[in-house]
Amino acid sequence: MRMICSQERVVENIEISPGIFKLTVKGEFEAKSGQFYMLKCWEDGLVLPRPISVHELNENGITFLYAVVGKGTNLLSKLKKEDEVQIMGPLGNGFDVEKIKGKIAVVSGGIGIAPMHYLIKNLKDCDIDLYAGFKAVDYSVDNVEKNVNEVKISTEMGDIGHKGYITELLQPEKYDLVIGCGPEPMMERVINMCKEKDVPVYVSMENRMACGIGACLVCTCKTKDGNKRTCKDGPVFDGRDLIFND
Repeated sequence: MRMICSQERVVENIEISPGIFKLTVKGEFEAKSGQFYMLKCWEDGLVLPRPISVHELNENGITFLYAVVGKGTNLLSKLKKEDEVQIMGPLGNGFDVEKIKGKIAVVSGGIGIAPMHYLIKNLKDCDIDLYAGFKAVDYSVDNVEKNVNEVKISTEMGDIGHKGYITELLQPEKYDLVIGCGPEPMMERVINMCKEKDVPVYVSMENRMACGIGACLVCTCKTKDGNKRTCKDGPVFDGRDLIFND
């Protein structure tokens, strides 16, 4: 798959929930489910491009779903229609969708739902349940409802769905495979639950990244085979290979 680095035009950049934006860029792109692009729309060399996972990809362009959490994503949120954005990718490895079969639990936490939309769309011969956890307000769930059997939602304050964490609803033993993306504490919990029930688990990690190509080692994570670069060796890992800090 060919990597590109180019300036492209914004189709839309809309706030779909407080602090959550959906950015669509026109052009011809490629990506596997779980891969990401590096985006930049500023000249300040001290602010690095931001890694944003692929949310949707079709003949009209590519769409990213992102949370405003720092200076870089705040600048991205200011983009208007027809503005230019620098885009480099696809980067990282992705999910091997051809090998994913059977009854699947897809578990997301917060903005971790972003890459799950494109993944679910590309899974074949699977019975999928979506478990989506949020702080207070859910978003983007309606985009995948038609492609899954059941949707379970949790919010920390109980405004929508189950009050508490989404892992409180998950029963790994009911599935052939669990796939997750979200904050590290949530991913650690999902992996441990799957290990206890001897259920395979794949996760897309959200480690901070700088270069996106494996050169700077900022996004290193620990595995049973030594340190791995999340941007280059991941972001998709076999969860049973990961080692978390105590």
